[in-house]
Amino acid sequence: MDYIGENGGLGLTTDQTEKVLQFQDLTGIEDITICRDVLQRHQWNLEVAVQEQLNIKEGRPSVYASESRPPAVVSDHLGQHIYYTPPTDGSGSGIKGLVKTVFSFMWNMCYNTLITILQLSRRLLGIEFRPRTDPVQEVMEFIAAYEEKYSQQHPVFYQGTFSQVLNDAKRELRFLLVYLHSTNATDTDAFCRDTLANPDIIRYVNQHFLFWGCSINSDEGQRTINAVKASHYPFLAVLVLKENRMTIVARMEGYADPGLLAQRLRSVVSEYEVNLVSARADRFEASVNRSLRSQQDEAFMESLRADQEKERRREEQRRQQEEEIRRLEEERRAEEVRRESIAQEKVNSVYKVPEEPPASHPDAVHVVFKLPCGTRLERRFLKSHSLEAVFYFVFCHPNAPDSFEIMTNFPRRVLNCRPDNAKVITLEQAGLKNKEVLFVNDLDA
Repeated sequence: MDYIGENGGLGLTTDQTEKVLQFQDLTGIEDITICRDVLQRHQWNLEVAVQEQLNIKEGRPSVYASESRPPAVVSDHLGQHIYYTPPTDGSGSGIKGLVKTVFSFMWNMCYNTLITILQLSRRLLGIEFRPRTDPVQEVMEFIAAYEEKYSQQHPVFYQGTFSQVLNDAKRELRFLLVYLHSTNATDTDAFCRDTLANPDIIRYVNQHFLFWGCSINSDEGQRTINAVKASHYPFLAVLVLKENRMTIVARMEGYADPGLLAQRLRSVVSEYEVNLVSARADRFEASVNRSLRSQQDEAFMESLRADQEKERRREEQRRQQEEEIRRLEEERRAEEVRRESIAQEKVNSVYKVPEEPPASHPDAVHVVFKLPCGTRLERRFLKSHSLEAVFYFVFCHPNAPDSFEIMTNFPRRVLNCRPDNAKVITLEQAGLKNKEVLFVNDLDA
């Protein structure tokens, strides 16, 4: 891998660094490590990564947001920032406020206990209840009602369920700001019109948080109340990935003006930003380790494939050698059989040669044969003998070739003396007279 030296210690190739800079220009994300992590999660596909970030900025869930297994929500009881502002009408102070707080606490505890018992009973009995409402529709209805009553000037609401925004916040390593809306709370209208509509609040929340809101009167809102343990409204909770769990690190109950809310949010972000930085570093290290393991596995598989190919070639060469040895052995045996057959045929052909006539016989023809090996044979035949007799005489000699033809010297011509010829003629018909010299040609030479 072609690592460059001046890429901010990100350990990227030249092409990857260019994509990070392009991604930063297109999305406006200032932290270059965040840009790197987002591209890494999308396998360095710049187009897909940019589109995904634009979707999140517009409040739409990412393709990875899933409700099948939402992250667990826990509270950081020791380090959690808790901000509480009593209602401006005084209902949260004095004996009345104390009674209201105790009653709310008891009500939430009883409600949560009852819900837990019902859920356990349902699981034990194997009963599955289908939700009466669509949680996404409830969220979208809340956003529409909020904009109709107050204003469209507000931080970008996440247009999905609480489970989906948890998944996206965990995956994107973003702070999550949860807003629970109660129409009956004293300071809700002022909080929505003044604080959430403030341009500085809108800019800061959109830059640092995924912002999700819902009405407590909906089923999705009630489920979220159980998760974040809300009791006073308007309610805000800040969640961040901490020790690999989505943790509530701050809760804000009651009214807060824009300056106070901005101060609280900055304080929380400043303290817990280190968790996101650490998580990004861990993810990058894990990604590098996976990449190294992948390269090592690929190198091992390549070496294994090369060894297998060598073994295949050796096996193929061995089979070819064995096949060649087998073929040569079969040819040798076939040749031995052929030679034995010819030898036996020569022995049997001795009886096919007629007796030699005396030299004084008037029809005797004296024939001299010159074999290819240089051997000279002489024999007398009668003019009435067929050329087959001439063939068998030569064929029976040990020095004669296995396959041959007999030719005259002048004029040069081949005698049709082989037994397999359709027409066999006599010596006289072949033009052989008193004394002839014939040449034997080896047809296998």
